Amino acid sequence: MTAWTKVLTTLPLVAILRGLAPDESVEVGEALVAAGFLCLEVPLNSPSPLDSIRRLRGALGDRAIVGAGTVLTAQAVRDVAGAGGQIIISPNTDVAVIGEAKAAGLISFPAFYTPSEAFTAIAAGADALKLFPAEAAGPAMLKAMKAVLPKTTPVFPVGGVEPGNVATWRAAGANGFGLGSALYKPGKTAAEVRIAADAFVAAWKASADG
Repeated sequence: MTAWTKVLTTLPLVAILRGLAPDESVEVGEALVAAGFLCLEVPLNSPSPLDSIRRLRGALGDRAIVGAGTVLTAQAVRDVAGAGGQIIISPNTDVAVIGEAKAAGLISFPAFYTPSEAFTAIAAGADALKLFPAEAAGPAMLKAMKAVLPKTTPVFPVGGVEPGNVATWRAAGANGFGLGSALYKPGKTAAEVRIAADAFVAAWKASADG
């Protein structure tokens, strides 16, 4: 089983650590992994994001996939690869970014909002898709698009996801979630992040059981 397959089958929740500072990265990362998280994203518009990615990779080893979000250019993909990143997450569909990620042997995880963007990303080699901004799309839109998207392509809503609406999104076809400010935002302690992480894990498990 690959590390990415493990994420998809065990706990398909991506921690979006926008604003994370390098000096807090390991403590926050350890709190998330202790809660069960297996995939961590440091957006590139965070302070010294490549430094945080290096530190997380060094501390977590094979316990979690670590990579970057808000990746907008092929050069940024190369920078993330050089820092040891394993996954490239973008807020848009850019075939050059997807192609560079796959050429580097990384997981490609672009965003889409329309069926055209989704199929363009899949054709370019995307490993998974994020529906963004999910709060604007809504579960009904996801359900409609899932009817035509390949069942082998995981779709993760990102934006506005909270423990209380996880079950609703899953019923509409969500295969996982990207979790941002409801999980982590600057100023939250590692202990507070752990509490939020536990709530999301519990919501995921409850929705699976339901």
